[in-house]
Amino acid sequence: MSALDHVAASEGMPSALAQSRAYTGHGGRPVRTEPRWVRITLTAIALAFLFLFIGLPLVTVFYEAFRRGWAAYVAALVEPDALASIRLTLIVAAISVTANLLFGLVAAWSIAKFEFPGKSLLITLIDLPFSVSPVVAGLVYVLLFGAQGLFAAELAAWDIKIIFALPGIVLATIFVTFPFVARELIPLMQEQGTSEEEAAISLGASGLSTFFRVTLPNVKWALLYGVLLCNARAMGEFGAVSVVSGHVRGLTNTMPLHIEILYNEYQFVASFAVASLLALLALVTLIAKTILEHRLAEGDR
Repeated sequence: MSALDHVAASEGMPSALAQSRAYTGHGGRPVRTEPRWVRITLTAIALAFLFLFIGLPLVTVFYEAFRRGWAAYVAALVEPDALASIRLTLIVAAISVTANLLFGLVAAWSIAKFEFPGKSLLITLIDLPFSVSPVVAGLVYVLLFGAQGLFAAELAAWDIKIIFALPGIVLATIFVTFPFVARELIPLMQEQGTSEEEAAISLGASGLSTFFRVTLPNVKWALLYGVLLCNARAMGEFGAVSVVSGHVRGLTNTMPLHIEILYNEYQFVASFAVASLLALLALVTLIAKTILEHRLAEGDR
């Protein structure tokens, strides 16, 4: 008899095993104690909320995009400014995700595997973009690198342009997306501890070999999950990019900015056509997220 069963017996209560069985049905499934109408009502409310705030907007986007037919849809996407915005979005996302992938690995490795002064501060700074408005982040870069910014003289001397150019867009996007990879890796690495790495090193493996053969395989699904979220956020970023881009058509407009311009010019079909690409990205991200979550759940078992 377990210690819990002894306590239950002394208090005149059912044993822990009996209580456990009372709360589980066939196959160990929990017994539903709520009335059937409560379960139906709560499920209906959740489904109605999802349809109203998620399903209906997505359906509307695709309906408006194809309202004038396939030819008009394709024409809106192959228009030069639209192609330029798509190309810029992909470039910015590729650079931002790569930078945050490297930063996330280094930060997670340092925080989970080592003790050092300022560790709590580093964790706090990683979470900073979650609490700071993207517009504020964009304004900070303008104050630093703009024509009247803190480093304006040095940048002008070297003929380097950051604001209203690709570097500024990349910097703003990196700022708003860099927590995603690190925040997926840190809890997993902390949970795994350092025992496997220490065992590998004791067997003669180098630090680099330990990382690629032990640490990285253990966190690969969490890493892919973080990269996926980071990429989706980078492609959909609007606030910070809007501040530093200058809205130069064909040059510094990403897809979200191009959608805004088209909509303000009453080019609804074109704007929804480009928006459908971002919506499609969201759907692909959702599917990939579900697959990765399944992989992560399998790895925990």
